[in-house]
Amino acid sequence: MEAKSRTLEITVLSGEDLRIDNKSVKRNAFVVVWTDTYGYKSTKMDAEGGSFPCWNDKLVMDMPMHTRFVTLQVKCKASGAGDKTVGVARIPVTDFIGGISPDTRLQFLSYRLRDSKGMKNGIVNVSVRVKEPLQACSSQAKDSVLDHIPIDGRKDFGLVAGIPIWNGYPSTSLFR
Repeated sequence: MEAKSRTLEITVLSGEDLRIDNKSVKRNAFVVVWTDTYGYKSTKMDAEGGSFPCWNDKLVMDMPMHTRFVTLQVKCKASGAGDKTVGVARIPVTDFIGGISPDTRLQFLSYRLRDSKGMKNGIVNVSVRVKEPLQACSSQAKDSVLDHIPIDGRKDFGLVAGIPIWNGYPSTSLFR
């Protein structure tokens, strides 16, 4: 029988340059992590970090198999009524599942926060690991060629990761 969800271990590490209406956040920032409409958890509030909070909160959550994005909503406790949203980041699940590295490998990711107007409002840093990997659809998938690529003639079959490079130079560039 197929699993209906996976267990996601997401550690919300820190934030950088958090702002509301172009003003630095003073204190009381926290993060709400959503895996679907009903599945969410919050970090503790950082009362002293200001616009550079440090949470280091590990949240273990069920993530439905149909989930395409994990949403991070950074908020701060307002003096008076409710919470103010600093910004939101949507993490594509494909950023940590289905790549060349195993799904259970711990991955460190950073995402730009955007407010409701689309303005940049800081950065949130997280680590993510899937605790229960997806089941391979066949025995052939398990022995994929990506798992057995020799590196530089060695027999240890290490992992190679590439970094995409954007060629954004104008056509009159010296680098033709």
